[in-house]
Amino acid sequence: MPVDSAAVAARLAELGVRCRFPPAETAVVCGVSGGADSVALLLLATAAGCDVTAVHVDHGLRPGSANEAALVAKVAASVGARFGALSALVAPGSNLEARARAARLTALGPDALLGHTADDQAETVLLSLMRGSGLPGLAGVRHERHPILALRRAETLALCALAGIAPFVDPSNASDAHRRNRVRHELLPLLDEIAERDVAALLARQAELLRDDADLLDALAEAIDPTDAIALRVAPLPLARRAVRRWLAGHLDGYPPDAAAVERVLAVARGDSTACEIAGAGSSGLRIRRSEQRLKIQ
Repeated sequence: MPVDSAAVAARLAELGVRCRFPPAETAVVCGVSGGADSVALLLLATAAGCDVTAVHVDHGLRPGSANEAALVAKVAASVGARFGALSALVAPGSNLEARARAARLTALGPDALLGHTADDQAETVLLSLMRGSGLPGLAGVRHERHPILALRRAETLALCALAGIAPFVDPSNASDAHRRNRVRHELLPLLDEIAERDVAALLARQAELLRDDADLLDALAEAIDPTDAIALRVAPLPLARRAVRRWLAGHLDGYPPDAAAVERVLAVARGDSTACEIAGAGSSGLRIRRSEQRLKIQ
């Protein structure tokens, strides 16, 4: 069926109102895997007038990745965007999903735009809740790198269909081996049934509200040196926790540590113990030790 260009342009304009792209002509890198969400990101970024480079990252985890890169290159060319391909090979093993995500983010760079939607946000919030990561986890991901965060997964799929694009479907998205998939396919539908409402939309809205609270606490916690054991002991406990959490996240591939890990570090600061171990997704782990009233990472 021929693509109705006018209908596509109209839909892009409708969805673009809910997106948060930088001003027109701003140079941006979009991470585009070839899935519906990232392809929609590419279409919407160019429709917003950004100077777009679409980058596909190959993890080397499955055959057919060359076809995915070719699709991204074709879509990029059709909308006047540049295309780049990178390799970030990840060996099979434990925490594969987390390691692949970390490798992709490293390859793309810290300012690349990503195609996460409100559904991804809801999944992230629930996963963070299960990890006990506190307010930072419940606040979810931020709009700065996720300009289509207000859109739903069904909308990105529909946009691709309207544009005549058949996005790739990652077969690993159906595997029960990944906790996020179980949240997506089992937990969220069950929550919808129990609550008799769209829980993903509710969680996404709550994350945005909690993010404002998190930003205020961030600003207050910046005054606390998390390596100063005395400063941690005398600070209000919520701010001390915040300072430690932000410090550790910088050494755990950007993932916030869980509440138990933060409490172990505070116990070291109080002198209840001299050292503790911290594990994180995609990380080999950290050892925190106190020496002369300073906390050090070993």
